[in-house]
Amino acid sequence: MNGRAAGPGKSAAILDIFTRHVAEKGYDGTSFSEVARELGISQGLIVHHYGTKARLLEALHISYMRRRVDEAERIVATFSTPPEQLAGLLHAAMLYQVHDRNRTVAFQREVARLGQEEEDSEGRRLRRYYIGILRGVLEAGIASGDFHPVDTSIRSLLIFGAAQWAWTWFEPGGRNSAEQVGAELVDLTLGSLLQSRSSLPHLRDPEGHLVATVVNIITA
Repeated sequence: MNGRAAGPGKSAAILDIFTRHVAEKGYDGTSFSEVARELGISQGLIVHHYGTKARLLEALHISYMRRRVDEAERIVATFSTPPEQLAGLLHAAMLYQVHDRNRTVAFQREVARLGQEEEDSEGRRLRRYYIGILRGVLEAGIASGDFHPVDTSIRSLLIFGAAQWAWTWFEPGGRNSAEQVGAELVDLTLGSLLQSRSSLPHLRDPEGHLVATVVNIITA
């Protein structure tokens, strides 16, 4: 044992390595023994901090959603109109594939498994809160006359789910950048919501100020 994870950050280091392994191999393909070997610690130390593999996955879920909720709140606070707020959230959903890739892929690979958690679990509560932010933006846009009336409950779930399979096909450094894919997601989503499409080029622009602002928020 070399003690690389023996300092105050050992709990975070365990979660980071576990997250990367889940992103690369999935939950079923990830083992405590491989995480421990990479960190140079005993499996017992992982058990000491997290107990079970399921609890470590739960910690991954909570860590991921806490960060996404915090960023969503900052995006909504930064932009002044519902169309800009929703565009910011949509761009962020794709930018995570680059700027927080391991956690995003790990979360998306196991989203169906995470959906089986107890209703009162913190992970599910955070997911409901995030979807509530989306719903609030939609409702504000309808109230302001920016958006066509829609079922905000269904639409917010559709928006949340839209990016959850991106890990299966999006490749960082591939033909299309995260900014370009985000632009298409904005075009698809806001194109069907906006009462007037005159602002859509600004909202979808992959090289525009809105995207640059979102990048600053999620990389702060």
